[in-house]
Formats: sequence, structure tokens, C-alpha cells
Amino acid sequence: MQRIILLIIGWLAMGLATIGVILPLLPTTPFLLLAAWCFARSSPRFHDWLLYRSVFGRYLRHWQQHRALPPGTKGRMIVFTLLTFAVSLWLVKIAWVRLLLLCLLAGLIVFMVRLPVVDDEQQKR
Repeated sequence: MQRIILLIIGWLAMGLATIGVILPLLPTTPFLLLAAWCFARSSPRFHDWLLYRSVFGRYLRHWQQHRALPPGTKGRMIVFTLLTFAVSLWLVKIAWVRLLLLCLLAGLIVFMVRLPVVDDEQQKR
């Protein structure tokens, strides 16, 4: 029964992570990590698929090895986040929603800036 629950949670997390790639307010990484954790404990087949055959596999393998982002990823994340929030701020006309979006943006940027990045020398080890 526990295996089935973990599989369901894992696939729900994968779905949310996939949606999070498109929607700026839904984070992708925590859902990917949750899916990897669930699949590691419930289905080696799905865990291998996630790590070696999915679009997200490279980033998950890199995180497992180094506990850091690959070089260049942090900059792309920040730019994409700024662009998507800029569109949201442009479309939204309600002042308190704009303020909320700006607060969320500030929190996300602070979080992203603090994420570690592995350098080329560490990556070779």
C-alpha cells in the first residue's frame, strides 16, 4: 500500500513540476526532488526513467552528485523568472496583486542567488 501511495505522490509531483516549467509561480525543482524521492522508494524503474530518460534527468543527476547547480543554470533561471514576472506585472492591473507579485519575485530571486553552483574544477572530480 505504501508503494502505491508513493507512486501516486511521485507522479503528481512530476505533473506539478512539468506545469511549473510554464507557470512562474509554481516551482519546478521541489516537485522534481519529491518525485525522485518517491520513485527511489517505490519504483526503481520510474526512478531510472526520471534520472536517465526524462528532460529533467541531467539536472537531477547533477544535483545528486554535487548538491549544486550546473554552471550557467542560475543565470538562465533568474532571467527567465524576471521575464515571466515582468509579463505578469504588465498584465495585472490590481495594485495589491502587483505588490504581492513583487514580493514573491524578491523572495525567489534571493532564494536563487543563494543556490550553490559547482565550478568546472569541482565538476571534474
